[in-house]
Amino acid sequence: MGAGNHDIVRSTRFGGGELGSVRARAALVALLGLPGAAYLYQGQELGLPEVDVPVEARADPMWARGGVCRDGARVPLPWTADAAMSHGFSLAEPAADPWLSIPAGWGTHAIEQQEQVPGSSLNITKTALELRRQLWKNEVFTADDGGSWRVEAGNLLICERNAHFLVAVAMGTEPVKLPAGTVLLSAAPLAEDGWLQPNNAAWVLKD
Repeated sequence: MGAGNHDIVRSTRFGGGELGSVRARAALVALLGLPGAAYLYQGQELGLPEVDVPVEARADPMWARGGVCRDGARVPLPWTADAAMSHGFSLAEPAADPWLSIPAGWGTHAIEQQEQVPGSSLNITKTALELRRQLWKNEVFTADDGGSWRVEAGNLLICERNAHFLVAVAMGTEPVKLPAGTVLLSAAPLAEDGWLQPNNAAWVLKD
């Protein structure tokens, strides 16, 4: 089970802008609750958007050879909000230029910023990973989990991982009723108890 890679555009392109960011967080939560191994491509835990790297600054050899550029997902990670030292990515003195240009406003996605925001993409990812470890330790998750899929009313996508746990993703335009159980995690706070709003995903421990 994966979550993107450097050969495709970032999942934060799901609609672009704030909508894309909300959907990307939901995708992260959904992915980390599914059966099997999971990997996150660099910056995905930060919800980094795809970058439109200027033509003159592109470094991907595939751009020169075939007109396909993968550099939009390879811009250095922003560690600090301050742009100094490529937003903390390079600690060299004097600061070295990164291999790809960093767009204006990149610091809004910085790790140091997101660490202070409970609902940030970074903190949601940390929470999901820790909960994933706990569920494995408590044998709610097992190596035998296979997963069965269905779509319920209102375009609620369900992956029933096993008899005890399911992942729900609201793919429609209206809030949808979740299956009975305890919500362990959601990508965004639930607008109403037991209901999942559009563009959100949740982990449910079944009754």
